[in-house]
Amino acid sequence: RVNIDVVLSRSLVKRKATLYLELRQPLSGSQVKMTAVSPTTRPKLTLSNPELERKVMECLSPLVLTEDQQQKVREVFLDEMRLGLAANPERTSSLLMENTFIPELPDGTENGEYLALDLGGTHFRVIYVRMKNGRFSEEVVDYFHVPSEKRLGPGQDLFEFLADCIAEFVQKRNLGGRNFQLGFTFSFPMTQKSLDVGILVSWTKSFNCPGVVGEDAVKMLNDAIHKRKDLDITVKAILNDTTGTLVMGAYMDKRCALAMILGTGCNGCYIEKVERIEKWLGKHLESEMIVDIEWGAFGDNGVLDFIKTDWDRAVDDQSLLVHSYTFEKYFAGKYLGDLYREILLTLTKKGLMCGGKIGNLHTHGAITTTSVSRIESDTFKGLLEETKMVLNDVKLNHDDDDLHIAQYVAGIISYRGITLVSLITGILLERMQRNHCTVAIDGSLFKHHPRFRPLMEKLISEFAPGRSFDLRLAHDGSGKGAALAAAIAERLEQKRSLTNSN
Repeated sequence: RVNIDVVLSRSLVKRKATLYLELRQPLSGSQVKMTAVSPTTRPKLTLSNPELERKVMECLSPLVLTEDQQQKVREVFLDEMRLGLAANPERTSSLLMENTFIPELPDGTENGEYLALDLGGTHFRVIYVRMKNGRFSEEVVDYFHVPSEKRLGPGQDLFEFLADCIAEFVQKRNLGGRNFQLGFTFSFPMTQKSLDVGILVSWTKSFNCPGVVGEDAVKMLNDAIHKRKDLDITVKAILNDTTGTLVMGAYMDKRCALAMILGTGCNGCYIEKVERIEKWLGKHLESEMIVDIEWGAFGDNGVLDFIKTDWDRAVDDQSLLVHSYTFEKYFAGKYLGDLYREILLTLTKKGLMCGGKIGNLHTHGAITTTSVSRIESDTFKGLLEETKMVLNDVKLNHDDDDLHIAQYVAGIISYRGITLVSLITGILLERMQRNHCTVAIDGSLFKHHPRFRPLMEKLISEFAPGRSFDLRLAHDGSGKGAALAAAIAERLEQKRSLTNSN
């Protein structure tokens, strides 16, 4: 039988009522008292055995970022940004700082019909939207599967397959006989030469088509579309999902100037002054431009090694692309579960947890990021049930202290990751100097991890004091954001034509 005492107290941080639940439940013949905590509270470990508590804290101390380390992260990130934007950098930056060639955002004048193609995995989407006075008035989406022979076969075959699917979509939806501008979300590393030129740098995920690396993905798709003779479609814009999220965020709130993906991977983009994009040579009429930071690779050149732990190295060594995507491996959804597992493995091997028995902790992927989120939810509710289930799933026998340790580990690795993201966000807010900045965010980590949003709001306020901002979930930047990019491209083309005629 569970006895829950409810106590209502005032929060000193946000002046909101915080609900504290005291859970008393027999575990292993003893009584456990759990108290709910706020997601913005720094994780704290309290064990029945003070000596064990000291040893665990000492073992895990490398995961707690000191103020000096945080300051160095700031300095290193700013320097990597400078190098990434420089025309002749003294060394290569780990940040690509790619010019997206999108100088404007939705302004409410968008009208007409547009298509979007969203390719980034084994499934992709073809999307039709109708816009009236800058708002979506109609949306139709179809999903398609990319078979392995198309993902691994000749690149020309892949793009002809995409064109076939677009044609099937157009025919099925009775959209033939009219001209469409198409926005292409191509979520692979690329270098952009213009809004409608994207050179593939390398395939990732499950794609490895020969004949595409070093080629313009827009040209290959346009060639495949025009080869069919039954489609009147032109690819006008290419972008990745992060850029699409900023465009979608600006559609929702015109004050949006920063966007990020916090999901399986991570990335960010923001609005930069053109005069700072030194590598974009020549004179330009544009005053601002969206810059794709590609911050998932921040630290690939070793500049973040001062915060890297042995557990981070173990996660990297087991990853598909070793010594790459350094920053996202600290916290992104693809890696957080294995980071958690590696830490528990160390604690059990040292005899600091679960009687020294490792269960299935040696198995890569045995604990997922979803499990870490479940454990964090337990902590904030003052419960233990989800934590017990996660440990049971990996065959770990546990007592009360083991459960507290498990929750503490989930807390500190989440806190570290959120601190890193918030540091960078604060830097960008200070750099842009806007009266208010809405930050558009998409991704499963931000949506489902219970600590991310509230702690980001708290830490960003501390790292960029006085800067007005809000975090806003901007769903489907890779879809509707691409259609909006096509509309923006059309508007830019009309402006250029008008300028040239005058």
